[in-house]
This record gives sequence, structure tokens and C-alpha cells, in this order.
Amino acid sequence: MRQTVLGRFLWSWRRVFIGSCAVMISAVSAEAEGLSSFGAARLSGIRVDVGPLLAQGGGVPAEALRGDLLSALNNAFADKLGGAGPVLVIRIKSLSLRPYTGSEGGGRSGFGGGSPSDYLDGEALLVGRRGEVLARHPQLSALPSSSGGAWYDPDSERRRVAAIAQHYAGWLRRAFPSD
Repeated sequence: MRQTVLGRFLWSWRRVFIGSCAVMISAVSAEAEGLSSFGAARLSGIRVDVGPLLAQGGGVPAEALRGDLLSALNNAFADKLGGAGPVLVIRIKSLSLRPYTGSEGGGRSGFGGGSPSDYLDGEALLVGRRGEVLARHPQLSALPSSSGGAWYDPDSERRRVAAIAQHYAGWLRRAFPSD
């Protein structure tokens, strides 16, 4: 009797687990298909929301990122702008600029260590006229921290922000359906 009850419990638990996994996989698949289901329609505009980043104390880099990313997105999506379609809203969750001191790799041989990377985490939302989210595309971009040039140059961090904004916009454009 004890084995039967335990066996039923485990069987029931497995079914719940497998069912939950299936639901999560289908939800992720539906979310990932969001942009592809949009088709070749045109966008009415592009906005960049760095509010979550500002709430975390992002300050000046967050404002610089907003300008750089908006410029990069306008260039990347120039062929899609000018319609009566939805607005492309990019909501930035985090920007991480790792300390970079000019040395990459670990140990004497250069193996065994990863280079420091900068990260930009956000999501693209296609927002309809009534404010409804039509599609969602999460995206994480990573670039080597050396992308801003020489670490001792005072403008290095500013160039790193511009570089990761350009990278993010380029990969988002690739994820967007083409004509």
C-alpha cells in the first residue's frame, strides 16, 4: 500500500512537472514568435524607455544610452519607419559596464579566463494604438569591455555605451521580420 501511494504521488508529480514545462515552453515559443508574426508592416515610431535603469541609479550613462540607442535604432529601422503601424518601444532593464584595465585573458598562456564584457539587457515591445502589447522580444547584448578603445582614455566609457547601443540595435533589426 505504501509503495502504491508513493508511486501515485511521484507519477502525479511527474505529470504536473511535465505539463508545467510544456506550458512554459509554449509560452516562450509564443513570445519568441512575437516579432516574426508582425510581418512586414511599417512602424509609426521608435521610443527608448530607460526608466527602469534610471530607477536603479543609472544617471548620466542611462541618458547617454537613450540617445545613442534611439539614434542607432532610427538608422537600423529607417526602412520600416513612416507608417501607421505600432510603435517600437525598447525598455532597458540594465546596463553593465565592467571595469576594464586593458588586460584580457587569464594566466600566462592566455587561456582559462574570459574577457570582461559589457551587457545591455532589455526587451523590444510592439505597442498598438490603444497601448496594447502586440509582440515582445527580450534581448541581451554583450560586447568586450575593450570596445571603447584604450581604457585610460577619459572618453572610453562613453564610446562603450555607444558601441553596445549600436550592437543592440543591429541584432534587434536582425530579429525583426524583413519584407
